[in-house]
Amino acid sequence: MKRFFVQFIVLCCLSNVALFGQEKSRIIKLNYNNVAGKMNPMFKECIGAGRANEGLRADWQQQLAMAKKECDFKYIRMHGLFTDDMAVYREDSKGKPEYNFQYIDALYDFLLSINVKPFVELGFMPNALASGPETIFWWKGNVTPPKDYNKWSDLIKNLTQHFTERYGAEEVKTWYFEVWNEPNLSPGFWSSTKEEYLKLYDYTAKAIKSVNPAYKVGGPATAGAAWVPETIDFCTKNNVPIDFISTHTYGVNQGFLDEYGSTGTVLSKDESSISGDVLNSRKQITNSAKPNLELHYTEWSASYTPADAIHDSYHSAAYILQKLKQVGNAANSMSYWVFTDIFEEPGPRFTPFHGGFGLMNTQGIKKPAYFSYSLMNKLGKTELQNTDKSSWATKNDNGNVQLLFWDFTYTLPEKINNQDYYIKDLPSKSKGEVKIELGGLSKGNYKLEIYKVGYKVNDAYADYLAMGRPSQLTREQVKLIKQKNNGAPIATEKVTVDASGKFSKSYKINENDVVMFNFIKQ
Repeated sequence: MKRFFVQFIVLCCLSNVALFGQEKSRIIKLNYNNVAGKMNPMFKECIGAGRANEGLRADWQQQLAMAKKECDFKYIRMHGLFTDDMAVYREDSKGKPEYNFQYIDALYDFLLSINVKPFVELGFMPNALASGPETIFWWKGNVTPPKDYNKWSDLIKNLTQHFTERYGAEEVKTWYFEVWNEPNLSPGFWSSTKEEYLKLYDYTAKAIKSVNPAYKVGGPATAGAAWVPETIDFCTKNNVPIDFISTHTYGVNQGFLDEYGSTGTVLSKDESSISGDVLNSRKQITNSAKPNLELHYTEWSASYTPADAIHDSYHSAAYILQKLKQVGNAANSMSYWVFTDIFEEPGPRFTPFHGGFGLMNTQGIKKPAYFSYSLMNKLGKTELQNTDKSSWATKNDNGNVQLLFWDFTYTLPEKINNQDYYIKDLPSKSKGEVKIELGGLSKGNYKLEIYKVGYKVNDAYADYLAMGRPSQLTREQVKLIKQKNNGAPIATEKVTVDASGKFSKSYKINENDVVMFNFIKQ
């Protein structure tokens, strides 16, 4: 007998408030036949990673392959393509450039083998081509302009031609070439000025287009959503190619860079943090001389530091969903920074949980944030009409229905930073019930699978705390945490839908819970 599947996935962001002593009720009302339009998959278009050389590690590759399978990220972006540990550039005794792309080939061959495309960040400066000694991070990425712009241009042209010969022009046409990283942070990622960056952009963009004018190039890859109008104006006035805008945003109140993971941060209370920057960038593009440029946020997260316990906390799962929902259709991609704690900007980390950026820790343990992406990946191609601001409802070509809902509640007390708060055991409080009403279903019997992420549910950090926060994990401890936090259903129920085609269910939810209903017709 032909089976008909309806998946009903719920990830909810509840904003219930107390009113006259009563919790505000929340109803998510949907109909299978009421379509809003095409679902924007911008949340899985791109994911970040630390630096290119880390991508040559076996454990890094194993983790990315798993994330691809379960979250289906399409592109990956990382720093350090030209740093000396990738052995790309040197000069002979007469100053003649020599190129070597073997390390890049090994990395990109792997990426393409698992159907992940490179979002090519062009940086930092090879030491032999650098105009100065300034570097950033433990791995010493040189952040100075080139000593010779013609040699830089030749490097870009030769690399682009190499990609074309190795992978084919049709493949490379689907890639993105991004010029540098956060040049507005000086000192930091760029030792010079905005004008010098725009010169670098000019030479780089023209070198790429000289190989194939259909290849996509963009920038300015700034921190804090900066330089967007200036970059477009520069390209317009000087006839410089640009195909997309890229920039970054983080959800904390102060600063943009924490090179060694030693700065205290405070999660912003502003409901428009992250999304406000994205919406403003889109507005800046729309009002510019190039209103149809793509917009790619090539870094974003709750916090810009690799030592922030919110990255490990169950709060981050709901936070991610809240912010992506608010962004809506404003961005072509929102590249979360990053997929793994195999990440050495401040140097190799000495503990298994240290507030690292990753969706997974060094041992491949999935953090609550990981499940936001694996659950979002179950969304269908068509979005259903839904007035609830903190949930998604979709259906796919097979007739399956998905609803995602979560609760994000800001609980950070005054006068305390993320590092001192999210490192604690943080029990969640009740937020009452969510009533889900779904109409337009076919009559019949269904199986309802219930998934959840929240306090002590797919909450690896809570298990790590319960173990006494050991500085090193044994193989048995890693296995135990992975088994307990594997994203499997927490319950299964049988449901009968009558001729009315209606299904309803009330579900108790706590602060910062993420819930998924998988509704399958038998």
